[in-house]
Amino acid sequence: MQQYAGTVCCLTIFSVFSVDVTLDPDTAHPELILSDDGKQVRCGDIRQKLPDKPERFDPCPCVLGKEGFSSGRFYFEVQVKGKTEWDLGVARESINRKGAITLRPSDGYWTVALMNGDEYEACDGPSVSLSLRVKPQRVGVFVDYEEGLVCFYDVESSSHIYSFTAQSFTEKLYPYFSPCFNDGGKNSSPLIITPVSYNK
Repeated sequence: MQQYAGTVCCLTIFSVFSVDVTLDPDTAHPELILSDDGKQVRCGDIRQKLPDKPERFDPCPCVLGKEGFSSGRFYFEVQVKGKTEWDLGVARESINRKGAITLRPSDGYWTVALMNGDEYEACDGPSVSLSLRVKPQRVGVFVDYEEGLVCFYDVESSSHIYSFTAQSFTEKLYPYFSPCFNDGGKNSSPLIITPVSYNK
């Protein structure tokens, strides 16, 4: 549905499809610290002693949402304020969670990323460098499962960041988050799942 991409009114429409996302501690890398309510994640400096479950990411500092989606449309928003690096989007259930991870659709990831403080890219195949007018403080993620669409928006400026279109989804998709490593405290701010701000 190309009408989603690039239209500032979409964020109001998307609020109809907002979902309550909570982080799944069983998938979290051992250095990630989740808030008690499952709405915030940051990277600490200490590796916690946690069971090495098949669903847990390691060594990449990632975590998934608890709920997966296999139909329909859904939307959520994440505060990225104060961070120098992050990855954000959705991932399919069967992704590789151990060892090196390549963020691209062919490997089951539909994400955008911030690197080095001011370099944004869509992790497509190949990756696409993004020139954003302003530094996003809150990112909205919209998925239309049947249409094969994943859209990213800068919530505060109501501007379109990137869309993956004409994708083919065949299994559950999970919200995906990576606050990336702490970088000596430079990247210590958390990713925060926030209430959707466009309500009618």
